[in-house]
Amino acid sequence: MARTRIGIFGSTGSIGASTLDVLARHPERFSVDVLVAHSRVDPLFEQIKRFRPATVGLVDAGRRAALEERLASLPAAQRPAVVVGQAAVDELAGDPALDTVVAAVVGTAGLGSTWNALAAGKRVLLANKESLVAAGELMLDVARRAGATLLPIDSEHNAIFQCLPADQAAVVGRAGLVGDSNEIERLVLTASGGPFRERPLADFAGITPDQACAHPNWSMGRKISVDSATMMNKGLEVIEAARLFGVSAERIEVLVHPESVIHSMVRFVDGSVIAELGEPDMRTPIAHALAWPERIESGVAPLDFGALAGLHFESPDPERFPALRLAFEALAAGGGMPLVMNAANEVAVAAFLERRIGFMDIPAALQAAMTHFAGNAAAGAPETIEAVLAADREVRAWAASWCDARGSATALGG
Repeated sequence: MARTRIGIFGSTGSIGASTLDVLARHPERFSVDVLVAHSRVDPLFEQIKRFRPATVGLVDAGRRAALEERLASLPAAQRPAVVVGQAAVDELAGDPALDTVVAAVVGTAGLGSTWNALAAGKRVLLANKESLVAAGELMLDVARRAGATLLPIDSEHNAIFQCLPADQAAVVGRAGLVGDSNEIERLVLTASGGPFRERPLADFAGITPDQACAHPNWSMGRKISVDSATMMNKGLEVIEAARLFGVSAERIEVLVHPESVIHSMVRFVDGSVIAELGEPDMRTPIAHALAWPERIESGVAPLDFGALAGLHFESPDPERFPALRLAFEALAAGGGMPLVMNAANEVAVAAFLERRIGFMDIPAALQAAMTHFAGNAAAGAPETIEAVLAADREVRAWAASWCDARGSATALGG
């Protein structure tokens, strides 16, 4: 059997590392042909030495010399071709040599490569939820026209995918929509509640970036960790679920489940609930999507039911997690409003991580952007991928000014 040729976009992040761990367990089945990173040369070089890709991409062109200096230490036959710059790296995702693309770049920076992979008709393992939030209908339309296969590897969406009836799961897997099934009552996305589920609201103003990034269950990058702390990550997942599975906001439920053992559920009209359970380890959904419709070993330990102290659930606190409410509002508003919300969030999270604004300024920035752009052209549904990128730039510029003003006011005691 010919090996499946894999390209990993975002290889040095947590999803990329987990994917490579699974792939290393099945060398007879998969080959790693392309690795792409933003700027982290050292971990990328270690991956190159182990997996010997044919091509590597580096978004930050300024790091090319550092990478090539390290590559010079390898035998000539083991040195991959090097591609640098965002546009050139994005083009790699459509390379005919690839069968499967793992879309693991964080934020709208991953939009171009995800688009090119879908347009080339590839199997795309999607962790870059922002692509569907900012350009959902466009992404799904190009995937359908190109005959691409779109498989979610976010643990929640992959869990729902596994819980769907086989015929409907296959439709999603081939980049279609489930639509309004008369069998499915609603989708239930579970959330850990992050590090501040029980923290007094009065203390939220003093939350630091390091505290926000200390997730109790999952090992993730700093941006995603902050999104989890605000529950914006769950808000983005709500919008992604609506896009992937063709359901309205009213048919999506969010439950806080601190143990992160049940990764999501599907409620059916007959009263049945089907849930996907397992250890909180991203290698499970990654392995599922890599081999779908088959199953392969992932390296994840079996769930020990005897060791579980219990499973707990609660509704999200709207005062503690206003970002989740704003995501539902953006989804209900439709058009380009999810794009507006996402762009403002990326800017606000970056400002928070740089300690220029406070933790609770993040949802305030989202609310301000959504209010400002409600009657603006940027809130209309973009009709091309170029329009998506232009609207994204416009919102980012506005949000950056808002954060600068907010930070200045805070520094002055305003």
